[in-house]
Amino acid sequence: MNELFRRFAHTTAGAVGSPSAFLIAAVIIVSWAATGPLFGFSDTWQLVINTGTTIVTFLVVFLIQNTQNRDSRAMQLKLDELIRAVTDARTSLVDLEDLSDADLERLHKEFQALQRSERKAHLEQDLASTTGASRPTE
Repeated sequence: MNELFRRFAHTTAGAVGSPSAFLIAAVIIVSWAATGPLFGFSDTWQLVINTGTTIVTFLVVFLIQNTQNRDSRAMQLKLDELIRAVTDARTSLVDLEDLSDADLERLHKEFQALQRSERKAHLEQDLASTTGASRPTE
């Protein structure tokens, strides 16, 4: 059952995001608008498009969310494998998505501090190489 739903959700999400699906939706809306005078712009005429779009939107949200969840999980696993494979990487960073918001913020601040420190070191190194290159040799 899960595999069948996964395939259906993946195929549907791909189809719904295609140019053909957009064109079909545009044709349906233009056709509906064109029939307005025929039905006297009645409440029933309006209810048809409202009901149809609500049902389609409701169902497609679940299908797309399923596909997004799966893609996100696959991406996390790929990143976890890259972290694990790099010798100097901190393997404690694997599964960060399971940390609390406070822990994620703490790590974010740690990486910002590392970036500032590295940027400062690079600027000092550039400055030293620039001033050293402009000194006359004895």
